[in-house]
Amino acid sequence: MPATNRPQGYLTTHVLDTAAGTPGADLLVRLYRLQGQQRQLITSVRTNADGRCDQPLLQGDDFIAGVYELEFSAGDYYRARGVTLAEPAFLDEVVLRFGLAEEDQHYHVPLLISPYSYSTYRGS
Repeated sequence: MPATNRPQGYLTTHVLDTAAGTPGADLLVRLYRLQGQQRQLITSVRTNADGRCDQPLLQGDDFIAGVYELEFSAGDYYRARGVTLAEPAFLDEVVLRFGLAEEDQHYHVPLLISPYSYSTYRGS
């Protein structure tokens, strides 16, 4: 397939464990593309020791404008670290839905997490 000449953006994320004050290492992250009522799994990765993914989650010709979801397995992350969570956990799967409107931009969507709260923003 020939390379396109359009500017190409990319999507990255990272996780910070605000309860422990550390990177969210070895946390499962899934990226979905939404098309109408359908969710298409694009990739599934685990964060590295710095709470980041080793490669962009979306880039090149796969980086197209649209609606996406990042799903973070926060409950499993905390259980693996010996944190006692209520059953069901207050936060188990954290889902962030966002839009990518410009195909030539870097979108960075970090997650700051604790067992009872989270926040996100568009980073750089």
